Amino acid sequence: IFIRYIMRKFKKEIIIKNVTIGNNHPIAIQSMTNTKTSNIDDTVKQIKVLENNGCDIIRVAITNEKDALSIKEIKKQISIPIVADIHFDYKLAILSIQNGADKIRINPGNIGSKDNLLKIINVAKEYNIPIRIGVNSGSVEKEYLEKYNGPTINAMIDSLDSHIRFFEENNFFNLVLSIKTTNLNDTIEVNKILNEKYDYPLHIGLTESGTRTSGTVKSSYVLGTLLNLNIGDTIRVSLTSDPLDEIFVAKEILAMTNHLNKPTLISCPTCGRTSYKMMPIVNEVEKYLNTINKKITVAVMGCVVNGPGEAKHADIGIAGGIRKGVLFKKGEIIKTIPEEDIVKELINEIEKM
Repeated sequence: IFIRYIMRKFKKEIIIKNVTIGNNHPIAIQSMTNTKTSNIDDTVKQIKVLENNGCDIIRVAITNEKDALSIKEIKKQISIPIVADIHFDYKLAILSIQNGADKIRINPGNIGSKDNLLKIINVAKEYNIPIRIGVNSGSVEKEYLEKYNGPTINAMIDSLDSHIRFFEENNFFNLVLSIKTTNLNDTIEVNKILNEKYDYPLHIGLTESGTRTSGTVKSSYVLGTLLNLNIGDTIRVSLTSDPLDEIFVAKEILAMTNHLNKPTLISCPTCGRTSYKMMPIVNEVEKYLNTINKKITVAVMGCVVNGPGEAKHADIGIAGGIRKGVLFKKGEIIKTIPEEDIVKELINEIEKM
């Protein structure tokens, strides 16, 4: 079990299958598959990889009836909750719920008439599943765009307010809220407002943040800022990359803001003194560390000149030599290991710890 430390503002408890968010429950990590949902084998395979690496909730795109019908079979093969992501077609939302979606994500602004939205609400009530209302800068209704001269923070807030009122007027309170933009500071400010205004759990993220590099940097700034303010109940890092990268980055952000226990990896930038193949080794070690949840510090250093000294605070580490490495604990050298055995020996020692 991952341990989170920080007390957040009370939020209504929302249950998504076997994951509860709000009311100071652990912040749930989400991602979204990039497979065709109707390709059940590929979708299940990707979900299982994400699940095994720390994904708490998975979202899938529902673009047609076949996608919606596939949810039933996908659910039989996975353990984490599945969220159906629907745009424009209220019938797909209803079909997804009927086929076992644990939650649906809709943007009420593009779902059509109020009658259609009410039909979704009534089926969600029947099956007792939550709905995430998502508003973004590209989906604000015309009346609010005209009122505020564009998709401003106030325009998005007014749009979301109107949707929440409609749900509450129809006695539906099983809600998760989100407003996302591509603007970093707008995303921070709008979530600060939402956090104060509503007691529904917040899904936070920076939409369309970019590639693995640029998206990681921007998402770390936005999500790190919000989490340090104790804002957010579930997060997604949206990257133009393998969905697995989203999980790794989300875990690092949560650990950085003291919301998650996970290992800390220290590694030096390398220089001309490095005499072993450090980069493949550090990548393998990082991959392994992403599978465990102990709060330990592991170092992989380029050379023995200053490796054990600079990383002497690490619980365990490796410093490279010529086709070999030295294993050290708390700065004390324990033994020398051939280069080809470094990863195996280091993992063995960590397992013993």
